[in-house]
Amino acid sequence: MNILVAIDLSSASEKILDKAKTLALALPAKVCLLHVVEEDPDFLDEELNPQDTNNQGQQKFPQEHNGLQQEVEKLRKSGADTKGLLAQGTVVDVILQKSKQLNTDIIIIGTHGHGGVHHMIFGSVSEGVLRSTSCPVLVIPTHNRK
Repeated sequence: MNILVAIDLSSASEKILDKAKTLALALPAKVCLLHVVEEDPDFLDEELNPQDTNNQGQQKFPQEHNGLQQEVEKLRKSGADTKGLLAQGTVVDVILQKSKQLNTDIIIIGTHGHGGVHHMIFGSVSEGVLRSTSCPVLVIPTHNRK
């Protein structure tokens, strides 16, 4: 089974990764952690390789690259077959594109639970993915509402 986990490297990612780890170890499954950065015409998508210190993502987006690599290593240490992918573009479009390219069986994504005005202005990544994919999607609430 192939699992695509979209993370934004915020504190909310911890909840998403916890559920992804549980699912990956129970099935077992291959996990791809995906982080999307804003569009940059000079940046090409890349799979993370810790031995490659000259890769483009590490040079152009060192904070994102290092954060993603740390999360990949945490999941690997727990026993999950994990790789990282740093990509560029519109978040929803990239998630949909990568899920097809990777033959994803399930997408795991979080929702921040922002209010109606924020949603009206900025939209929702999780909603955009849900509306446009035929792949099952597991949406993890990452907010602390009561």
